[in-house]
Parts: sequence; structure tokens; C-alpha cells
Amino acid sequence: MSKPKHFVGLDIGGSTIKAVIINSSAEQVGPIVEVRSHVKEGYEATFLQLETALDALTNHAGISRGDIGGIGLDVPAPSSGGVIWGKANLGDDWVGTDICGKLHERLGIPVNMTNDCNAAAVGEYSIRGNHDGALLLVAPGTGLGGGFVLPGGTLYEGANGLALEVGHVSVPFMEEDGSLPACTCGLKGCLEAWVSLVALRRRLEIELRKPAWESHMLNCPDSNIEEKAFQLRTLAEKGDALACQLFKQQGYILGYGIADVVRTLDPGLVVIGGGLAEAKFRDQYMEWIREGFTERAWSVYRHSPIEPEKITTRFEWAEGGDAAASIGMAYTARNLFS
Repeated sequence: MSKPKHFVGLDIGGSTIKAVIINSSAEQVGPIVEVRSHVKEGYEATFLQLETALDALTNHAGISRGDIGGIGLDVPAPSSGGVIWGKANLGDDWVGTDICGKLHERLGIPVNMTNDCNAAAVGEYSIRGNHDGALLLVAPGTGLGGGFVLPGGTLYEGANGLALEVGHVSVPFMEEDGSLPACTCGLKGCLEAWVSLVALRRRLEIELRKPAWESHMLNCPDSNIEEKAFQLRTLAEKGDALACQLFKQQGYILGYGIADVVRTLDPGLVVIGGGLAEAKFRDQYMEWIREGFTERAWSVYRHSPIEPEKITTRFEWAEGGDAAASIGMAYTARNLFS
């Protein structure tokens, strides 16, 4: 009888690579391993780091590479069929390269690849053992990412691996001068132009020019806007009026935009990821999300018309933290290659 296989999830970030290994029963074996990421130096340099992580995982698990049945890999960039389509935060040689094929050839282990938000969505699904419906992940961060998992745990990526760009849903919110804010994608009026760290910096700059905040502690010349925006979460946790106003606006617009995605997908469960999942004011932030959602969503997406006490769209915070993506890719590898 052949020995049961193990499956590896590798989450490639801009600064670190997180790796996890699970057995054929989907149980994690050993600790999560972290190594430095060398993505800017090219995929070959990154492959060396992946092998370092892989060796650490197998040592902890007491197995060899030959006991690995498959690898799930995620990258912070759009990809399709194992090929990177856009540079994002990667080195130049990643684009147009069959990363899955090259890593498979190097290791002799089958490889599947997706983007980081898709991976985190699968991770959030896999750690909710009592959930068998669909799941929509929306994760505010530097940008605004998303992922959608179908009932049963299958990731939906679309025909070209480009589905669920939730940050680029259009929302009808305007700046004080009546203009739509520009998004980093080149369009105007995107949800990400309101809900992201980049958006938070822009809105903070606008607010600090107003007389109402002239004496605010952030209205000083000693730090740049990036440093000031970095303080907003801590200030909001202390009840600072300006910080709370900015996060309230962000949360409300996020909920408003999610309503249109829910109207399209009807996931039943929306998971909010990103750094705010660990913020002390997260309960209040979730209420702001629900306010925006209620404003835009039809009543049937909030409560059943047959059973009014039944909630038709639940909101939850992400539970997987920084490990969600690597866990999701290990789960994906197990489903694909076992």
C-alpha cells in the first residue's frame, strides 16, 4: 500500500513567503514556515526560497519531498493557467512565464497557482469546517481584493483567472468638488478608490486641509502623509473623531459596493479580511459596512421574505489571518492532486 501523500501551500508575498503542509485528511502538520521573499530578484531567486521553505516543512513533518502529492502556489499578481499576466510587485521576468510548469519541472511535483486573494478566500472556506455554502471574501489593504468560493469548496476564477476584481466595481460617490476619484487601475469611481490604504491617504489629505481639523495632531509638518495615515487605526481605536470619520466613510462605501457584488453572486456569507479584521474597533467598522449594505441591497439579500428572522447574507470577519492564503493553497492542492 502506498504511503498517504501530503500537500503544500506556498503564499508568495512581497517581503515573506509563508508555507504550510497538510496531510491527506486536511490536517495541518507542523508549524507554518516563513522565509524571506525575493520576488523582485526574479522567479529563479524565488524558487530557491520556495525550496528552503519546502525543506523546512518536510523536516518538521518527518517526510521527504517524494511524499508530497501537490503544491498550491499563490502570487500577488493576476495569472491564468499558471502564467503571470501582470507584473504587480514582481520582478520583470515573472510576466509571461509559465511559473507552474517551471516549478513542476524543477521539483517533480504538480503545481497549481492563483492570486493571493483567491487563495485567502479558499483558506477562509477551509477553516470553517461547518460551512458548506458559498463564500465571498473582500479584503481591504493597500488595494481592495476579493475571492469567491462555490458551495463545496471550489474556487471560482472565471474563464481567464481574472474574476472577482471587486475593487473595481463602480460606486457613485464623489469628492467635495463633484469629481470621481481616480483609481490606481486608471479608471475613475472604483470602489478601491474609496476603500484602500491609498484611498485613506488621499481622504486624510483632503480632510486635513479643512478648518475643522486645523488643530488636529496629524496636521503637522513633521511627517508625510504615509506616516500620518499609518496612525489612523490606532487613533480610531482611541475614538479620535477624524480617524473614526474616515473609517466610517470607508466602511459605509465598502458595504454599499458589496451589495452589488452580492446581487450578482448571492454568496450567503461575506467574509471581511485585511488588517482591520484585528482592529479593536472592528465591531463598529462592521456596523458601518452593514449600514452601507442596507442602503444598497434589496431586502431579500438581508432577510428571507418567507422567514423574516432568517438572515440571507451574513457578514463575518476573516479568521485565518496572515496564514489564510497558504492554508487555502494547501487545501486546493489536496483537492486537485489527491
